Amino acid sequence: MTVQTIIETKLTEQLKPTLITVENDSHKHSRGENSHFNLTLVSEQFAGLRPVQRHQKVYGLLSDELTNGVHALAIHAYTPDEWQSRSEDVPASPNCLGGSKHDL
Repeated sequence: MTVQTIIETKLTEQLKPTLITVENDSHKHSRGENSHFNLTLVSEQFAGLRPVQRHQKVYGLLSDELTNGVHALAIHAYTPDEWQSRSEDVPASPNCLGGSKHDL
């Protein structure tokens, strides 16, 4: 099972999202494959949670992946109403500017 599939499966089982997209952006970075992901999640379970609490929930569910190879995870987490009010538009993630301690 790929890291992308593991991420999708864990989040789907726990958060029951109405929408989930997981994009592997590792090819844009120097940390190797399966290191950078862009995540969009729409779930009722985010209702009443501030953005940081939503991120913490996702980080908790993916703690194994984040300590074993996943270097970066861009999270876009919405309730169904928020998603609809955004016209179902995902914000673009910034491009990697290169350079890191890893590259030294």
